Amino acid sequence: MTDALPAIPPATPEAAPEVRWFVAHVRPRCEKKLAEYCEREKFEVCLPCYRSERKYLRKKVTFQKPLFPGYVFLRIADLQKSKVVQSDYVANLLKVVDQELFIQQLHDILRALETKLDIQLVPQIGVGCRVKIKSGPLEGMDGWVEKRHGFSVVMLRLDFIGQAAAVKLDASQLEMI
Repeated sequence: MTDALPAIPPATPEAAPEVRWFVAHVRPRCEKKLAEYCEREKFEVCLPCYRSERKYLRKKVTFQKPLFPGYVFLRIADLQKSKVVQSDYVANLLKVVDQELFIQQLHDILRALETKLDIQLVPQIGVGCRVKIKSGPLEGMDGWVEKRHGFSVVMLRLDFIGQAAAVKLDASQLEMI
């Protein structure tokens, strides 16, 4: 659901609608439903998900869970907003003011999800040292560190919704900025 759909070219350059990122705050447990709806309507949608495994009486089941419950990221034109809101899955459609920062932060989180690292939702951005990851699959990313249970946790922030994803890394992979 993170694949970008090709945009339909406008008839004339003057008629080109401006396409921007929006954050859909969805009704409870409607993230995947909204993403599927947007894909059917040919809207560009991004729903970052992580793998979650659960054991049931001798059986292990793997789920794809939204990394940011309650939020779906859409890249649409202003004219398409009303169609998204009318889907009945959206509680509120939020405008992203700083598009460049949002795109960079979302890209970093999607890149981290592509790795085999243990990634989980961190409901609140913690206060800590800003660091750059100097080695490993996330090399070059900036993050904020918190110490928990004896290991380093790097927060990959998505400031617009005030949340972050946490990645467990060895302290030797980090350098202070």
